[in-house]
Amino acid sequence: MDGNHPWQALRAHTAARIALGRRGVSVPTKAQLAFQLAHAQARDAVHLELDGDALARALDGQGQDCVQLHSAAATRAEYLQRPDLGRRLDDVSRARLSAVPQGVDLALVAADGLSALAAQRHAAPFLAALRERLALEAWTLSPVHIVVQGRVAIGDEVGQLLHAKAVLVLIGERPGLSSPDSLGLYLTWAPEVGLLDERRNCISNVRPEGLAYAPAAYRLHYLLSQAFSRQLSGVALKDETVEEGSVAVGRNFLLAE
Repeated sequence: MDGNHPWQALRAHTAARIALGRRGVSVPTKAQLAFQLAHAQARDAVHLELDGDALARALDGQGQDCVQLHSAAATRAEYLQRPDLGRRLDDVSRARLSAVPQGVDLALVAADGLSALAAQRHAAPFLAALRERLALEAWTLSPVHIVVQGRVAIGDEVGQLLHAKAVLVLIGERPGLSSPDSLGLYLTWAPEVGLLDERRNCISNVRPEGLAYAPAAYRLHYLLSQAFSRQLSGVALKDETVEEGSVAVGRNFLLAE
């Protein structure tokens, strides 16, 4: 495609596959190979195992205590075939939590989800940004519970066993063709086994190429404060943050005069 084509300028602002050009009736070889590489990276991310020891070392280097747990899915293959097993802890992990101090404000969970790469890369730096924001307030936080073969709902069981007021689950999201390492944040007030997804608030695409750590921590801090103030989360709790440092608009611009 001509470098002066107006679509070319848009490529600087998005990772979407636009303005690829063409060779005959197909796309250029370079674009086709890039697509195949992205597809392979997404598939690899789904099957990659979380290195819990490496993540624990990274968190320990920040002075963060960790507890390593496992879901009821024994292997990655079983995890992918049996989503229900990824939502519950195995017996050993359940017993281990009984020895952990209970009654915290916020239980912290880091799980592989569908992209262990996301948790491996982004859980530690995001939690560092979050702790910095919470440092001047009187929050009590649990150790980080690293769950191998875990899904979002496994945080409900961890939070319930810890008698936590709320739980935050950091988890790898389903990989896309331009984002194999996207981290999701799920906040749930009053966690207990059996909750539906409508009880959770989600902040997605946390990574340097998406929503950076600091603004993600800012948004999570707002939702966390509101959840504790109103004692709820999910569809009843809206993210009304504006860009930090800007002035909030006092009315809904969609409403007519």
